[in-house]
Amino acid sequence: MRKLAHQSHQGFLTIAQNSTVDYLRLAYVQAMSIKLTMPGSEYAVIVDANTNEQIQDQHRKVFDYVIVLDEDHAKHSEWKLSNEWQAFYLTPFKETIKLESDLIFTRSIEHWWNTFRLRNIVLSQGCRNYLQQLSPSRAYRQVFEDNELPDVYNGLMYFRYSQESANFFNHARLIYKHWDHIRDHVLINCRDNDATTDVVYALAAKILGIEKCTLPGVDFINFVHMKPLINGFSQQSQWVDSVMCETDLPMVRINNINQYHPLHYQEKSWITDELIGEYKDELGRRI
Repeated sequence: MRKLAHQSHQGFLTIAQNSTVDYLRLAYVQAMSIKLTMPGSEYAVIVDANTNEQIQDQHRKVFDYVIVLDEDHAKHSEWKLSNEWQAFYLTPFKETIKLESDLIFTRSIEHWWNTFRLRNIVLSQGCRNYLQQLSPSRAYRQVFEDNELPDVYNGLMYFRYSQESANFFNHARLIYKHWDHIRDHVLINCRDNDATTDVVYALAAKILGIEKCTLPGVDFINFVHMKPLINGFSQQSQWVDSVMCETDLPMVRINNINQYHPLHYQEKSWITDELIGEYKDELGRRI
């Protein structure tokens, strides 16, 4: 595993490996949302060789760094999660906010950097519904309940170059590598054939000490999660069909409620050609 030399002090990072989902498209929108809300912020994307071939000039205008994986541990997987631990080794930033690619920003969170710096690594805790309320739903967290895992989400996290962060990501690497054993002999009532990053990071945090990887007294480092049951929708429904959504970029309103927290829209079909055009037009007006 190569370790990239840090080229910038701080920035945002995602991993975009295209499969049946065009994650590069999602990263493009994410980068534009960051450039709109936090001008001057730097953005990096990690891709595999095939995805790298799909990068166009429009992407390069908002991607400050494109990093191609040397080792693709998810080459034969549809769900490209087993490369997540490589973020620590490939980030071009000394301090990184790592994001899932289907998350956008509607306003600046630059003031969060100072809070993040209270730890070497910070996992977001809990999530919000579109009403902006901390969600009490445990519908998707049964394995967390059964195994007393911290309620962390990898959709938005922070780490800086440090031994503590290196230890965390090394534990994550080992958990991915030995997932079958951990699923069958360590965890209770876990039926996930593939390791999900939320569970992997929760286990790593529990091993290293939850207090070292979270900020329990801080209730704002989280995001709006649009999974149906978190928002009181039917499991079979898609939120895009259940509520009214309007954009006045960079702001997004759902049922006329401004989404001030980062929005993990999750339903990939929400990113339409029309929405991408709106982002491009708004960014063009501002730069």
